[in-house]
Amino acid sequence: MKHNIRENIILSLYNNFKQGGKGLTEPELISMLGKKKEAKGISRELQAMKQYKALNCSKLRYSLNNIAKYHEGTVVKVARGHGFILLNDSEEGEEVFVRGRDFMGALPGDKVLLKIIADKDENNRSCTAVVAAVLEYTDKMLTGTVVDYNGEIRLEPSNFSSPVPLIIVGFGGSAVRVGDKVKFEIKKRGDRHSEHIATITEVFGSSDIARVSVKAYIEEKDIPTEFPEEVIREAREIEKRGIPSSDKAMRTDLRDLPIFTIDGADTKDIDDAISIEKTAKGFKLGVHIADVSNYVKKGTALDKEANRRGTSVYIADMVIPMLPKELSNGICSLNPNEDRLAFSCLMELDDSGEITSYRFVKSLIRSRVKGVYSEVNRILAGEADDALKEKYAEVIEEIPLMNRLAAVLIKNRENRGAPEINSVESKIICDEKGICIDIKARERGVSEQIIEEFMLAANNCAAKVGMNNHIPFVYRIHEPPSAEKLMMLKDTLTAMGIEPKGINESSAAKDLAQLLRDTGEDPRSPIIHRMTLRTMMKAKYSENPLGHFGLVMKEYAHFTSPIRRLADLSIHRILTDYVIGEGSKLEKRYTRFAADNSARATDTELLAVNAERDCEKYYAAEYMKNHIGEQFEGTISGVIGSGIFVELPNTVEGRIDIFNLPEGEYEVRNNIALVETLSNTAYTMGDKVKVTLAAVNVGMGQIDFTLDEHIVV
Repeated sequence: MKHNIRENIILSLYNNFKQGGKGLTEPELISMLGKKKEAKGISRELQAMKQYKALNCSKLRYSLNNIAKYHEGTVVKVARGHGFILLNDSEEGEEVFVRGRDFMGALPGDKVLLKIIADKDENNRSCTAVVAAVLEYTDKMLTGTVVDYNGEIRLEPSNFSSPVPLIIVGFGGSAVRVGDKVKFEIKKRGDRHSEHIATITEVFGSSDIARVSVKAYIEEKDIPTEFPEEVIREAREIEKRGIPSSDKAMRTDLRDLPIFTIDGADTKDIDDAISIEKTAKGFKLGVHIADVSNYVKKGTALDKEANRRGTSVYIADMVIPMLPKELSNGICSLNPNEDRLAFSCLMELDDSGEITSYRFVKSLIRSRVKGVYSEVNRILAGEADDALKEKYAEVIEEIPLMNRLAAVLIKNRENRGAPEINSVESKIICDEKGICIDIKARERGVSEQIIEEFMLAANNCAAKVGMNNHIPFVYRIHEPPSAEKLMMLKDTLTAMGIEPKGINESSAAKDLAQLLRDTGEDPRSPIIHRMTLRTMMKAKYSENPLGHFGLVMKEYAHFTSPIRRLADLSIHRILTDYVIGEGSKLEKRYTRFAADNSARATDTELLAVNAERDCEKYYAAEYMKNHIGEQFEGTISGVIGSGIFVELPNTVEGRIDIFNLPEGEYEVRNNIALVETLSNTAYTMGDKVKVTLAAVNVGMGQIDFTLDEHIVV
């Protein structure tokens, strides 16, 4: 695909600069671009770029003006009217905001040369940019929806916004109907998204069905759903072999302990169990994790596939597992009343919740019962009926003890200054056909918090092994927020009329925790929690123990979910060799392994998180399409230059386009309000509104509201 004259000039001058050149003359540019027949056009473009101060010209040599503002990056997202580009030279993985019209038609996955044009955009983001040239065109698959555009069959892309649907020049021999979700490729690129010309290569089905759009998304992101035959064969052989008596004999036998699991009612891949007992000085806590590394051996097809996938992906009622079901739901899953191989973290804690000792052992366990969060919550609330008491008879005395220890651990976390950020997750409910029939805010009860605290304790101990013994390891790290983000939070809070005590460019976690406590009764508290979360860095994996800002822990790793996370499986492999006395070989054996698997685990986690979030929108739209014309109460959850976002109590979020607001001139102020400048009417995050559902596009995951009433908080 060809660049235009301007792009070619910019690329030539940029490459000249990178190579230490002093600029290029007009004849040199004409010769380099091989465009002698277009010499006049090149000359005109040079003069125009010089006039608009895009170029400098000294001693007849042209060079890029403000060369320091040029950066290379990768397009990561293009949405309605805007998008984001990841800067290659940013250590923090900074994403730059770009308006849709400034993309020069660049698509997600394209490598681009961009120019920073401002330090702040209209939404007060850190910087904004324009694409100067596309360096490398992506070959990633694209999806979209077939639409009727003024009587012509055209294509509306899913992953980039085009004001005009694309022209289709080929249908791949498929029968295509309006509304179909399809796979396509760009036959010819234009200078704008709407100027691309497409060829359809595959038809998925109706875009009105969320699961169809999810299937297209999964293919587009290259998320593997089918296991290779060799992987399935290895898994079935392991399942068939079961647990040989020789494996059991070499382990610490913990089957006499009242061990049990607690998970969601529909969980099938159970990878953690607990045991607890009271001692004279405090507690004995056991966290028993499925010994997946015993089955997934280094260099096997299973190992390579786990590395390729990196994590299980959970989308609505569907699971794309990291390991085949023969392992994830079978021999590795800690199913009740079955012998299982585990890797146990055995801890002793005093009455104040401090861990006084810990050790890791390869164990043999037998879970007494498959606990369910909602059921354990009923027991803790004193609401258990006879059937529930009978089910939990073998462990029911341990449940209050669990609650007692967890309460101490929670208090300790608060005392450390860890921010307790309330973020509401969606629970998508589908019928037997996979159609979304309801969406609710996911409830988090006492037993969920108990298990979370116990897993944190085991993860903390695992990291201590790595750090105290100076062995290669995969740590879960969460770095402090940047000074810029902290100051942005302070400025935003001030604009909201909130005095941000303790919030400055070097604020610690305890300062953010205090902010959340101070504003706990504020009706805008959910918005403040959301802004605080966005201020923080994203947690990731690293071979370097940089600590966890959000948990206020120096030592933290992920040990407790090896069925579904590569990071945990990697740690199990390292800890196994450590436990059996291979300490002297660990540095050579695992130094590169830890670095590579940290990077891989981070990349695949990000892919999974985005998939779960993005696909949730398809189901939300599918559910809401049956409620068009109905009125809802909601909260303004976000603002951009082209409109406002509204979140309903059931977690569904939709958009009110600026054209559906009262006529006027609008601007975003302080990153929290869309303001009509003449009347000074401000639509501020946290304000309550009444809206009517106007339109839904399932295939795009879009929900559009109109405003009925605005209630200023």
